Amino acid sequence: MARVYISIGSNIDREHYVTAALDALAGWFDEPLISSVYESESVGFDGSPFYNLVVGVDTDLSVAELSARFKQLEADNGRRRDVPKFSPRTLDLDILTYDLEVGRVDGVELPRGEILKNAFVLLPLAEIAPTAVHPVCGECYQTLWQAYDRDQKLWPVDFTWHGRRISHASSL
Repeated sequence: MARVYISIGSNIDREHYVTAALDALAGWFDEPLISSVYESESVGFDGSPFYNLVVGVDTDLSVAELSARFKQLEADNGRRRDVPKFSPRTLDLDILTYDLEVGRVDGVELPRGEILKNAFVLLPLAEIAPTAVHPVCGECYQTLWQAYDRDQKLWPVDFTWHGRRISHASSL
């Protein structure tokens, strides 16, 4: 079994599409580990704020199989691929890490570069996997978050999924 961390983002009908992603992941994987849900400003374009979170799962699926499932889930939820890369989206799922794999695996660059660049990826990853180690730089995610010095703002939001409080705006 491989430990995989997945980022989820949406800035169109955010609660609906984040819920759809969590529903799908919970159907595919036993006991997904779910971070708080954070709201953040769009990065790379002017757009509505995003909801972002990270989910950890254990799986026997390959990177190619995961990538195909995630692309299909995005498509099933109205994700358009005929628009610029940096534009609003209903749902965006990315494989952040797949165990300690490094390099291009089945067309996916691992670990994903956004881990070290974007607060909306690093903070939720540090929340659910504080002692896990980044496979390239060798530092744990909690240490990386504590050293993070870019000016990206994000904040936890109230989010409930299937009656379970995932995050609370004032709890963090």
